[in-house]
Amino acid sequence: MDDHYRNNPNSYQDPQGGSNTYSTFREGGDQGNQDGYYGSNEYPAQDEDAASDATEGHDDDDEIYEGEYQGIPHPEDIRASKKALRAQANYEEQGDRLAERMQDEEQLAHQYEAIIEECGHGRFQWTLFFVAGLALMADGVECFVVGFVMPSAEKDMCMSNANKGMLGLIVYLGMMLGAFMWGGLADKMGRRKCLIIALAINSVFAFISSFVQGYGFFLFFRLISGFGIGGSIPIVYSYFSEFLCREKRGEHLSWLCMFWMIGGIYASSMAWGIIPYYGWGSSMGTSYQFHSWRVFVLVCTLPSISSLIGLIFMPESPRFLLENGKHDEAWMILKQVHDTNMRAKGEPEKVFTVSQIKTLKQEDEFIEIQSSTGTWHQRWLVRIMTVVKQVCQNILSLFSPQFRMNTLFMAVVWFTMAFSYYGLAVWFPDMIKHLQNEEYESKVKVFYRERVEHFTFNFTLENQIHQEGEYFNDKFYKIDLKSVTFEDSLFEECYFEDIRSTDTVFKNCTIVSTVFYNTDLYKHKFIKCKFENSTFLQQKEGCHLDFNEENDILIYLVSFLGSLAVLPGNIISALFMDKIGRIKMIGGSMLISSVCTFFLFFGSSESAIIGWQCLFCGTSVAAWNGIEVITVELYPMSKRATAFGVLNGLCKFAAILGSFIFASFVGITKVMPILLASTALVAGGLLALRLPETREQVLM
Repeated sequence: MDDHYRNNPNSYQDPQGGSNTYSTFREGGDQGNQDGYYGSNEYPAQDEDAASDATEGHDDDDEIYEGEYQGIPHPEDIRASKKALRAQANYEEQGDRLAERMQDEEQLAHQYEAIIEECGHGRFQWTLFFVAGLALMADGVECFVVGFVMPSAEKDMCMSNANKGMLGLIVYLGMMLGAFMWGGLADKMGRRKCLIIALAINSVFAFISSFVQGYGFFLFFRLISGFGIGGSIPIVYSYFSEFLCREKRGEHLSWLCMFWMIGGIYASSMAWGIIPYYGWGSSMGTSYQFHSWRVFVLVCTLPSISSLIGLIFMPESPRFLLENGKHDEAWMILKQVHDTNMRAKGEPEKVFTVSQIKTLKQEDEFIEIQSSTGTWHQRWLVRIMTVVKQVCQNILSLFSPQFRMNTLFMAVVWFTMAFSYYGLAVWFPDMIKHLQNEEYESKVKVFYRERVEHFTFNFTLENQIHQEGEYFNDKFYKIDLKSVTFEDSLFEECYFEDIRSTDTVFKNCTIVSTVFYNTDLYKHKFIKCKFENSTFLQQKEGCHLDFNEENDILIYLVSFLGSLAVLPGNIISALFMDKIGRIKMIGGSMLISSVCTFFLFFGSSESAIIGWQCLFCGTSVAAWNGIEVITVELYPMSKRATAFGVLNGLCKFAAILGSFIFASFVGITKVMPILLASTALVAGGLLALRLPETREQVLM
């Protein structure tokens, strides 16, 4: 508004454009004619006829504000007018402050880019590259751990199919929540600090989970472990990108993506080398077991612990410090980066020429005043509530007019990519298992009306169906029964001792004068059977559920090959990310991946499915790399980690949804998974082409 009006309390602006001045304010009324009523001789007197005309036709009994007859404004209208003017003035002031801050941020971004270029790219960035890469590697390992230990852990913890499904879900749920929280906190508390806390939580709870015995405790510790590692991807990319100049950013962020692939290779190779030796470990009686799969869980904490140790020696992001008014600390870190790189290049005498760096005006000074008063718990409560409020406001700001379209487009691209990738990642091994089961069932042996007397079975019976058989005085001694079915059979005076069974049932059988000693043939394995004078003695203790083979080596092989197939795509995307641009990389990779999914129609064997899986993983990784690079570059420093956290959390939600939907079609049809994956990839790829290209812009 006009400064003259704000500075002069005795002036007002007429709605029609005119202005008047009065000496003393007394009382106000309706704004229809005058904006103020003042006791002064300067106020023009009304004509008598005009006054009588104004009151003509009104009864004396009407209760109407008397000033209305004289055209005098009402006091409430005066107050409403002043409130509206103050609101408009505040709005304009906020707009001016926002425009000024955006201008300052742009100036800081260009100055910071020049400083990073002066610091060079050398030993410091490569050291940080490996430290941050280990954190990404830990995230990759976390995605594979539960799937690898499930076949062995289900025996120790007696997990049903529902329990196994919940365990697979809970890890991604923890990672989803962690991505939302740590991404938001990293923009307010600092990248390095939040990454250290997140990795510490992951390391501690993953380590403890290898020792707990009960399913409930194991589920809880894996949830918290996933919550911790969920912050690695949003923070690592934001943190590392702020030490890179524009010319190096796309390439080196793409190289950083390789550590997720290395995590998959590490997890599958360690599982392959450790878990098959199921008996390797130690036991304390029957209540505490420490088998080889627990050793594998311990080994999988090493990347997170290694990254945590390395981060202790790494500095905070200087860009974050500058945004938060810590000029001197940021300057010292930038000088450290410069001197480290110059010494490694053999130029230790080269001087860091930067003396002044622009810092942004801070708007949160009152928070420190509030948080420095009261008791210690009140101060902490103020700080916590302030940070939570800031994080929520930051998340909401992603949908402001300035960022709304980019956020919505990126959300769709992240979702469609994760839905297809993680859905097929579950579908591939499940489909291979289904083909194995079909082949296994096709080789079943059927014995019809066999009669066996005085015979000792001391060898494994597997994949057999015995119908209407008769067994007299036979002995089943120390054998395994695997997928064996006895139907309408008679057992008379038989003896079963030390029997271990899997997927074995007795249907409509008659069992007479038979003894079962130290077996796991529990009552639920006898369906509509008739017992006469039969006895069960000292049945085996432990879980009463049936399990598959102890270790499926093919699971580790498929995961290992799928992770290794990503290597060529990673190399190509890193070399060409800055040459062809992020948008073409994402759109092209997603469209090519959608074409690759159609080849799955021809995957009728295990080897064919493994081959198409490797092709899909190799072509889709370029899209992942481009998505992660452009997410870093689309948002300013104050919102970068928050946006990455929100989008990565959405990615984990899409992974949960895709895994559930794709797994439900295994054994029913492969048309729907292929159509869903290809449609999602095409939609995401075409939408990605509408995103702005960011390879030429400085990091805001």
